[in-house]
Amino acid sequence: MSLSAYRFFQLILALSLALFIICFAIELTLLFTPLYYADIQHLNIAEQSGINRARIIENYNYMIQYLLNPFPQVFDLPSLHYSMAGKIHFQDVKRIFVFIDFLLVVTGIISAAGIWVKTKNRDFYFLKPAAVALAIFTVVPLIAFAIDFNGTFILFHKLFFRNNYWIFDPRTDPVITILPETFFLHAALLILGIIVLGIITLILIYKKNKQKIFR
Repeated sequence: MSLSAYRFFQLILALSLALFIICFAIELTLLFTPLYYADIQHLNIAEQSGINRARIIENYNYMIQYLLNPFPQVFDLPSLHYSMAGKIHFQDVKRIFVFIDFLLVVTGIISAAGIWVKTKNRDFYFLKPAAVALAIFTVVPLIAFAIDFNGTFILFHKLFFRNNYWIFDPRTDPVITILPETFFLHAALLILGIIVLGIITLILIYKKNKQKIFR
């Protein structure tokens, strides 16, 4: 293999592994409903929204199930009314998660195949650029959150959605009252925390195998 081909393969594998870890962190956070259950009490969501805890959990669980289902499904909250704009927004969010599902599978296959080849050749250098890419992905959002989380939250929606249906009116879409901005901050921090664990794991594996090679 030529040097240029080797470097290209290293780059593709490193980026695939980094993307896989990012997608995995997002999916795991979505699945981790105890975070939201804790925030119901911590953020006084029932008191702030005027909706009892049982209904909050019922509708939140439905939203998670809807977003995790990669197949077409009609959005229909079980016990909260919603507008057509609200329905369209959730459909838009679902499309993003379907794309994340796709990325998770594709990058997972590439990463698994690449790691198998690299392990056979005792070449673990790709772990280093993967960790660097993840570190950049983690540091930039953390700085943005520290400066202005609300502004970052708004910018995120403007970048990923082509309409303003994400601006909910509590009178027509009371679901927004059970999804406070602080909860999204907690979810974002959990995603970044999982990624940091991924970075630490990659660095430890890289250092361990680097020492073995030079013994």
